[in-house]
Amino acid sequence: MKRRQFLKGAGLGLASSAVAAPAIAQSTPAIKWRLTTTFPKSLDTLYGACELFAKLVGDMSDQKFQVQVFAPGEVVPPLQVFDAVSTQTIELGNTASYYYIGKDPAFAFGTAVPFGLNTRQMNAWLHYGGGLDMMNELYKPYNVFAIPFGNTTAQMGGWFRKEIKTIDDMKGLKFRVGGIAGQVLSRLGVVPQQIAAGDIYSSLEKGAIDAAEWIGPYDDEKLGFVKIAPYYYYPGWWEGCANGFLYINTAKWAELPKPYQHIVQSACAHAAGDLTAKYDAYNARAIKRLVAAGAKLRPFSLEILDACSKATTELFTEISDKNANFKKLYESVVAFRNEQYTWQQINEQTYDAYGIRMLGKT
Repeated sequence: MKRRQFLKGAGLGLASSAVAAPAIAQSTPAIKWRLTTTFPKSLDTLYGACELFAKLVGDMSDQKFQVQVFAPGEVVPPLQVFDAVSTQTIELGNTASYYYIGKDPAFAFGTAVPFGLNTRQMNAWLHYGGGLDMMNELYKPYNVFAIPFGNTTAQMGGWFRKEIKTIDDMKGLKFRVGGIAGQVLSRLGVVPQQIAAGDIYSSLEKGAIDAAEWIGPYDDEKLGFVKIAPYYYYPGWWEGCANGFLYINTAKWAELPKPYQHIVQSACAHAAGDLTAKYDAYNARAIKRLVAAGAKLRPFSLEILDACSKATTELFTEISDKNANFKKLYESVVAFRNEQYTWQQINEQTYDAYGIRMLGKT
């Protein structure tokens, strides 16, 4: 076999060799499932991952297993995806766990928590640190089973109409921010707002909010925030990574033939890897375009970061005292993060720091 042909086939993941199309066609039924997502069609990253997943499932099953993708609002509103899967309104849903902290604040750990894991640490924690098992135990009472569906990588701190130099500048700020980060920021006087992606621009434009965070340069550029809120802050300390899931109704998953289950898992793995690689590649290009378009890059001050870190620790300690699920996940994440940083500061950080220092010298 030629090397190029081998690599092309291997790129599809485990299922390409584990379940050959002729075998699927002969032994399994024709099935059609629906998938809805929180993320709009305009985002070829997040929505595109759903389309890629659907294509892979069809191709690997010889089109016997088909998945139709629906945009937000076509089946249910964008922030009701998890509930739609839970009630079997739809078989599959793609969304972020932290949108549903009203059910249990521990849901936040599936996507991101302030000063939590970075992208590689999250991937390792989910698969080899017990994270995915703990999250699925959390979802079980809701009749939902989760498979990781890609990480958007470390996020930016958002778009602001004015400069934010001190903690006092944040007081009274109406800020669109997702997940449990809003509870942290509220302790510093911020007024958090949870708004779906498709409504953020209009909210900024009308003055309903003063600032907004979404993901990072590539997606933020598409949503046009630079036109109305030019100050672009970093880092997004509340999302050192942001992991999404494919949520599956547990009853429908149990009915699915084993070969199709393997296909779903393999298609998720491929889509997840593609999503993260796309963000790494596209963000680096988009940040240059945004600066050229007028974005004013600003780092959060150390004063702000320290205050936010302190508020995070206080909040998480209080929640842990009342919520056993949260306490278990919090302790797991902190222990895993600390272990990872102990190792990464020896090698990864040293390597990256040297490479960054050498920019422009070679």
